[in-house]
Amino acid sequence: MAEKNYFIGVDLGTAGTKAAIFDTDGNLIADAYEESILSYPKPGWVDQKMDDFYRSACKSIREIVEKSKINPHHVAAIAFDGQMAGIGGINEKWEAVTRYDSWLDTRCEPYIGIMREKAGDLVLKSTGTSPSYNHGPKILWWKKEAPDVFKKVCKFVMPAGYVAGKMADLKGDEAFIDYTYLTFSGFGDIKNKSWNKELCDLFDIPSEKLPRIVSPWEIVGKLSSRAARDTGLVEGIPIAAGAGDQAAGFLGAGLVDVGQLVDVAGTASCFASCVPRFIPDLENKTFLCFRSVVPDLWYLLAYINGGGLCLRWFRDEFAEEEKKKAKEKGVDPYEILNKKIEKIPPGSDGLIFIPHLGGRVCPYNPYVRGSWFGFSWGHTKFHFYRAILEGIAYEYSYYFDILKKISGDIFFKEVRVIGGGARSRIWNQIKSDVLNLFYTRVNREELAVLGSAIVAGYAVGIFPDLASTSRKFISTLSPKISPRLSYHRYYRNFCKVYVDLMNSQVNPSKELVEIQRISLPGEENG
Repeated sequence: MAEKNYFIGVDLGTAGTKAAIFDTDGNLIADAYEESILSYPKPGWVDQKMDDFYRSACKSIREIVEKSKINPHHVAAIAFDGQMAGIGGINEKWEAVTRYDSWLDTRCEPYIGIMREKAGDLVLKSTGTSPSYNHGPKILWWKKEAPDVFKKVCKFVMPAGYVAGKMADLKGDEAFIDYTYLTFSGFGDIKNKSWNKELCDLFDIPSEKLPRIVSPWEIVGKLSSRAARDTGLVEGIPIAAGAGDQAAGFLGAGLVDVGQLVDVAGTASCFASCVPRFIPDLENKTFLCFRSVVPDLWYLLAYINGGGLCLRWFRDEFAEEEKKKAKEKGVDPYEILNKKIEKIPPGSDGLIFIPHLGGRVCPYNPYVRGSWFGFSWGHTKFHFYRAILEGIAYEYSYYFDILKKISGDIFFKEVRVIGGGARSRIWNQIKSDVLNLFYTRVNREELAVLGSAIVAGYAVGIFPDLASTSRKFISTLSPKISPRLSYHRYYRNFCKVYVDLMNSQVNPSKELVEIQRISLPGEENG
């Protein structure tokens, strides 16, 4: 009888770390989750301890090994995926010299402006996206605002790369970044999978502080004896480079064919499509274009910075009663909220929500902020909740109109929805109606870790092909949600008002942001 092989995928996400074990047929054997500890030291700052990623990965892996009761000697390979736009710095000994500067952290905002003014189009043409809350401006922030720390940085790395390197006991000069992250780098040449010397020179960034660029399936090392003790595994298991969380999730969701659309209803609300070539969005500067794990396949993606956090914020700040009822009934609070909005008509009785609580990223405008417009005494808190769901759908409509223009003759008809929000049937129906597209769920939820496990299996030659393995493991669920044409026509009116509101609120929002930066004067007379 042939020996059984297993693969471990670990997703180092914003909300937490998830680990899972799969067999060669893609069956989930065990999974575990560890919530993240986010820190908010100053307004606009969001960071984490780099070693928290390692700790949570070890704890989650140990838990799945114990749950699964498999023989650790049968684990054939491991791969990690993680947040794509944040960075951290390590020294020559692979010790963290910075905290993780999250993609939610906006402290680098002045350097976004500098990069855009100096070389915005060059960055877009080279990386696939304009400077935003991602590596380039963040690296400039560390260089200019914390030069002593910057000097200590041997390499800048992402969370998944940090954990993989620490698991393999690598040294700083062995640091790596796989090509799916290059869109967020600010200094990459994504088509040639290299660093752009012109951009590095222009911003005086030493290229030696940037990690080497690898393919997701490259074996970067083997599990060290220390990591084996920390995880409950055995020494010597191959570790693949892995990929960014969106790229891993798209592979896990079966998004490997041109024209497929995906809605990632997670912490960042993302709308994306598979395309056959590099298509930088030079005119609108809304979509970012990044490489798939699968060679010669690309994604166009736009997202709301913390779109899914709007729902979590509403739940925590305004739905205490619903949370209490949910606990008593043993259900998710969102189930109760979703039930409450079923009888509220499309358009929430004239209430519109702008979901950019952290500033708009696609296209970049830090002065767009969250707001509700059009509310009256007749609106309940459930109107406000429904308006959040619709506001994110209106933003997607804006994205989709651009996508159809820049993608040429690619035909779109169906969206695969993944992430925690995919469980909300009413939200899927709202988005289906707004976009006039079919909405469908896939047969599993552990998509990023599945994508990483596929990469791990491909890295050691057990899976012969990435795309066919992905298609084999994923199927869509019935029934599909069908768009209702009359609702779509009605919602188009709200989509237009939504865009007009966004454009009209920039100046007052900018004034509010600048007012908040003014120090409050002290008492003159003590």
